[in-house]
Amino acid sequence: MTSGASARLVLPDFPWDSLTEVARRASEYPGGVVDLSVGTPVDPVPDVLRQALQSASALPGYPATHGTPELRQTVVAALARRYGVTGVPAEAVLPTVGSKELVAWLPTLLGLGPGDVVALPNLAYPTYEVGARLARATAVRLADDEPAPPGTRLRWLNSPSNPTGAIAAVGVLASVVRQAREIGAVVASDECYLCLGWEAQPVSVLHEQVCGGDHSGLLAVHSLSKSSNLAGYRAGFVTGDPELVAALLAVRKHAGMMVARPVQQAMVAALSDDTHITCQRNRYARRRALLVPALEKAGLRVQRSQGGLFLWCTADEPCWDTVTRLAQLGVLIAPGEFYGPAGARHVRVALTATDERIAAAAHRLVSG
Repeated sequence: MTSGASARLVLPDFPWDSLTEVARRASEYPGGVVDLSVGTPVDPVPDVLRQALQSASALPGYPATHGTPELRQTVVAALARRYGVTGVPAEAVLPTVGSKELVAWLPTLLGLGPGDVVALPNLAYPTYEVGARLARATAVRLADDEPAPPGTRLRWLNSPSNPTGAIAAVGVLASVVRQAREIGAVVASDECYLCLGWEAQPVSVLHEQVCGGDHSGLLAVHSLSKSSNLAGYRAGFVTGDPELVAALLAVRKHAGMMVARPVQQAMVAALSDDTHITCQRNRYARRRALLVPALEKAGLRVQRSQGGLFLWCTADEPCWDTVTRLAQLGVLIAPGEFYGPAGARHVRVALTATDERIAAAAHRLVSG
C-alpha cells in the first residue's frame, strides 16, 4: 500500500510569493510602486461586454458545459475573421474557466499519469509544469525547434510567448506538429496573446499553413483576459481536434467544469466585436513604445519580444540583482528564473499598468 507521505503531491512554491520583500521596498519609493511584475489587466471592461453579462444575469439554471450554440458559433466566426483559422466545427469548441484552469488540468483531463512525458517550452508559464505534476507525469523543457523525446504524450506551444514575447515561425510550428504526430503526442498551443503581434505576425497552430487543414491531435487554447480585459470573468475556450474536444467535454461534464451563463453571454459579445480589441491593442502599443527605450536607457537589453504583453530583458547580471535594482526605483518586475533555469539572467516586464503608471516607470528608469 502506498503511504500517505509518498503519495503526497509536491508542487512548487507559488513564484510571486517570493516577491513580497522586494515589493515592500519598491512601495517605499516616493509616488509608490509601479507594479510590472504580473500580467493582470488594469483597463476597464468594455461597456458592451458588461451589458451582455447583465443580460443573462437573471437565468437561474445550470449553464451548459459545452457552452451555448451561439457562443460556439461565435468562436468559429471570430477564429476565421481574426486569425484566418477555418474548418473548425462548432462542436469542437469548449468554453473553459479562463485558460489557466485548462492549462493546469489538461494532462489530467487527457488521462496522462506516471511514466508519461509533458513537453513544455524551455522558458514557460509555470502552470504548464504544475499541470504535469498534478497528473504525476514528467515535465521536460524543449526549445521550439527541438524534437520531443519518446514517451511524450502532450507538447505545449506558446506563441507569442509568456515570458519572452517570441513568435514562432510557421515552419517551426509545422515541424512540431509533424513530429508530434509521428510519436502520437497531442500538441496544445496556448494562444492567449495571438492578437498581440508587434514585430511579427503570430499564427495559430490550427492555421492551414501550419497543419495543412488537418486539426487531428491539435488543441488551441484561448483566453479573453488580455484581449478583452476579462480576467475577472474567467473566460476562455479550447478548440481543435473534434475527438479530443469531445473527450474533454465528457470529463468536464462529470467534474462540473462549466463557465457561468452570464460569462458565456459576455464572451459572445467580446468575440463579436473587434473594435474594443483594436482599442486595447493600441493601449498596449503605446505603453510598449514608452517602456522599451526607457529600459534600454536603464541598461537593459530587450530581447525576443516580438509580441505579447511582456518585455524580456537582460542586464547581463543575475535576475534578482536586476529586480532589486529596479525596485529601488519603485518599479517591480519579475525575475526570469520564475519561467525556468534559462531565465536566470533575464527579467520579465509587463505592459499591464495604466498609461499614468507606465509613464511614471519610464520617467524613473530614464532619470535613475
